[in-house]
Amino acid sequence: MGRVMGLQSRCWGLTRSGRFGRIVFGLWITSLIILSAAASAQTPGRCNFRGALEETYCDDDRNMVADLPADPKTWRDPTTLIFAYTPADNRINYALRLRPFLAHLEQCTGRRIIYFKQGGLFPDPTPGNTAQIDAMRNGRLHISGFTTGGTAFAVNLAGAIPFAIFGNASGFQNYRVMMIVKPESSFRNLSDLKGRRVAHTTATSNSGNLVPRAFFPGLGLVPDKDYNVIYSGGHEWSILGVRGGEFDAAPVASNVFGRMVARRQIRQEDVRTIWQSAPFPSSAFAFSHDLKPELSRSIRQCFLEYRFSESLRRELALEDNDRFWPADYATHWAPVRAVADAVNAPYNRAAFDQESRREFEAEQRRKQRAQIQNGSQPQR
Repeated sequence: MGRVMGLQSRCWGLTRSGRFGRIVFGLWITSLIILSAAASAQTPGRCNFRGALEETYCDDDRNMVADLPADPKTWRDPTTLIFAYTPADNRINYALRLRPFLAHLEQCTGRRIIYFKQGGLFPDPTPGNTAQIDAMRNGRLHISGFTTGGTAFAVNLAGAIPFAIFGNASGFQNYRVMMIVKPESSFRNLSDLKGRRVAHTTATSNSGNLVPRAFFPGLGLVPDKDYNVIYSGGHEWSILGVRGGEFDAAPVASNVFGRMVARRQIRQEDVRTIWQSAPFPSSAFAFSHDLKPELSRSIRQCFLEYRFSESLRRELALEDNDRFWPADYATHWAPVRAVADAVNAPYNRAAFDQESRREFEAEQRRKQRAQIQNGSQPQR
């Protein structure tokens, strides 16, 4: 610093001696600007492109997910890894059902594995989408399974890197959106549901809200215009609500419906499908972007080499899916992003905050229903 100040003083002295001094001083200023720009370009953390990611993250390689931080000192290498699974059904104890896989992951990575828990209505409840995303963004969750729509939020807001998806020897698991009604109802087409009670799941759900908003208008049914949208809080609640007569119809994910049938929570004939969509990717497994490269590679390999036993497949209602397939967010989630773009529903902070409020309200409604069923007075 002293040498620079000395150079500045000498150059400033030369400016007093005439035109030559001014030229020298101008060249000195120019060199400082060039050196400053070069140093800035090499500064760890400088970002040239982010795309849809929050400012915390960078996507200089433009693969639509967060880059590994430039400074190796910020890479994380925890001896204990926190794991969570997508809230497909918050009445299921996934920590218990996934114990064989988590034991494999613990042995394979050489790290202790703890299942992420959150207080709620049911014992050992699965954390909601927003809770999982908040936890990964805040460094309290290292590996997680996210819903289809939740994956996009996790990528943009929490630096999640999707790397695996359920599949079998032929390909990865997908699902369709089904519009279900009671079997004895008179509804045959989507347009028959005008003026009826139709349940969507959550505002950011791809299958339970965005796909219907993108596709239904072209088929003669406009959500929020031809019917009032009722947010049930989840696919299982929509399905049970249609069966019980609380809703006239509901768009739900076929894989969630299949799991409920496999667990005998509902029978195939309890509802009837009047429309279904093209296939979409199911939930993704992702790790935090700032894990040490050796650790993230190990996690990925441990997932891809695992094979689900027949009993575990039954427990998780995976049907013929017995393994994990490599997931690529830019490619596999392209149709999901296209649907969100079509209905102007970006996976950004404002939408996430709104979804957090709706998720909380849906949880309160579920608690009230449970209290009423148990014969107690709902809390206000």
